Amino acid sequence: MRLNHCARVAVLTAGLAVAGTSHGRAADIATVPETVVVEEVAPAWTFVVAPYFWLAGLSGDVASFGAPPVNVDVNFSDILDALDFGGMAVAEARYGRFSFSADLLYLKVSTDKATPFGIIASSVGLGNETFELSALAGYALIDTPNGHLDIVGGARVWSVDNSLSFSGGILNGRRVSDSATWVDALVGLRGRANITERIHLTGWALAGAGAADSDWDLFGGIGYSFNDRFSAVLGYRAAGVDYSDGPFLFDVVMQGPVAGVVLRF
Repeated sequence: MRLNHCARVAVLTAGLAVAGTSHGRAADIATVPETVVVEEVAPAWTFVVAPYFWLAGLSGDVASFGAPPVNVDVNFSDILDALDFGGMAVAEARYGRFSFSADLLYLKVSTDKATPFGIIASSVGLGNETFELSALAGYALIDTPNGHLDIVGGARVWSVDNSLSFSGGILNGRRVSDSATWVDALVGLRGRANITERIHLTGWALAGAGAADSDWDLFGGIGYSFNDRFSAVLGYRAAGVDYSDGPFLFDVVMQGPVAGVVLRF
């Protein structure tokens, strides 16, 4: 059956309309932006253990056994000659912007001094044990791939024990000791800044008081990362505490270079 001219025009018009509609829908579909789903990665715990060696000298005033205060100025080589045992380490756990850290220092030194006449004793042994433990919680004010700056706060425990032991003479075999243990509150800043992929700066500044009139700690260092898990740090640290309780006095400053290794996992 043939379509007349009007019918053919009507069919052609309808076909163009359908084609135009289909083309418009296809264009609309083509211009719909793709939805990109970004999954947020939850922060993970990271842990750091850093044993170190502090080549520190000691200066200040100390007193025990009811004796008057004595001014001391001992360099590191003198302490090393008398060192029986020493242990120092920093540990840190981080989760996102939050951190928890601890700093442990223990020194045991002893030396013998001969007496001039040997009647009371032929020699006197001098001993000292110093224990310090800091526990800090922190929050990162700045946290970027190139470093962080934390505000920290916590406490530091000190324990100092001095002893005298006598050999020979009237006091042969006698030993006396005098000790003190106290806690101070600390606040401050701690941070790290990456200079290159392998070199970074690190440090802290802490200050506080409590049982002691003052307690402070400063450290600055430069580190080199051999890989993602192992690095080495060199720096300088100075710390001081001013504590007194009756005849016991421990008002000293310890300072000197620091060398350590950092294990990250």
